[in-house]
Amino acid sequence: MSSPGPETVRTTWATVPTRKLTAGGVTYAYRELGPTGGVPVVLLTHLSAVLDNWDPRVVDGLSRERHVIVFDNRGVGATTGRTPTTVAQMAEDATAFIRALGHARVDVVGFSLGGMIAQRLVAQAPGLVRKLVLAGTGPAGGDGIARVTAVTYLDVLRGLLTRQDPKTYLFFTRSQPGRQAATDFLARLEERTVDRDTAIATSAFRAQLKAIGRWGRQAPDDLSKVPIPVLVVNGERDRMVPTSNSLDLDRRLPDSRLVIYPDAGHGAIFQNHEDFVSRVLAFL
Repeated sequence: MSSPGPETVRTTWATVPTRKLTAGGVTYAYRELGPTGGVPVVLLTHLSAVLDNWDPRVVDGLSRERHVIVFDNRGVGATTGRTPTTVAQMAEDATAFIRALGHARVDVVGFSLGGMIAQRLVAQAPGLVRKLVLAGTGPAGGDGIARVTAVTYLDVLRGLLTRQDPKTYLFFTRSQPGRQAATDFLARLEERTVDRDTAIATSAFRAQLKAIGRWGRQAPDDLSKVPIPVLVVNGERDRMVPTSNSLDLDRRLPDSRLVIYPDAGHGAIFQNHEDFVSRVLAFL
C-alpha cells in the first residue's frame, strides 16, 4: 500500500495532486484536501464521472472545514481494474479503498450512482459510515431508476444534435436560471488545467449503466434498519433519478432530513452549491 501523503493537505481542487493507493489488487486514483483530524468526508460520484467531474465549489467548500477524500472507483478514470456491473461490488471496492487509507470511520456524500453505492456501503460495512448525505439518488427498486439508461442515451443524443454537453439536459432545468447554472457549472469543471484525470472508458460507462439498471430492478431494501442520520437532497425536477425517490428515501429512513431545491434538476447540488455546502457542513 502506498503512503496516503502528508499529514495535512491544504490546497484547492484545481491544484491538489492526484495520488495512487493499491488495495486488493486495484490501484486507486484519489485526491484529498482540507484539514486532517476527526472524521473524513468521502465523496462518491455519479454515472460516467471521474475526479474532475466534481464541482470545485462543492469540494473546496467542504474542505474549508473538513478533510475531504475523492477517488475513482475500480475501472474508472485512472483507477485500474474492470468496472463492476453491480452496485454491491462497487460498495465493496469503496470499503476496501477507505480501509486501505487507514480510516475506520467516515462520513459519506453520495451523488446519483454514488448515492446508491453509499447505501450499500452502509449495509455491507456496519459501523464504517457515521453520517450520510444522499443527493440526486434513490433506493433499490426505486421509481424510474431502471430507465436511467434510456434517459441518458436520449440526452447524449440531444447534446450531440445541439453541440452541448449532455449534462446541460441531464442535470439542469431548461428555465433561464437552469440554463445559466449549467453554463456556470461546466465552466467550473474546466478550472483545473494540470494533472487532469483520464476520461471514463466506454466499457466502464456501460458497466455502470448495467449496475444502475440492476439496482432499479432489484427488490427494495429495508431502510428502516439504517442506523445513522441521513441528509436527503435533490431538485424538484430530477429527470435522471425522479425526485419521488428522494421523497421515498425520506419517508423510509428512520433518521432523515429532506431538502428539495426549486427550479432545479439532478444537478441541484451544483446549481445551489453554496447552500448545499452550508447545509452539509451543519449536518455533519
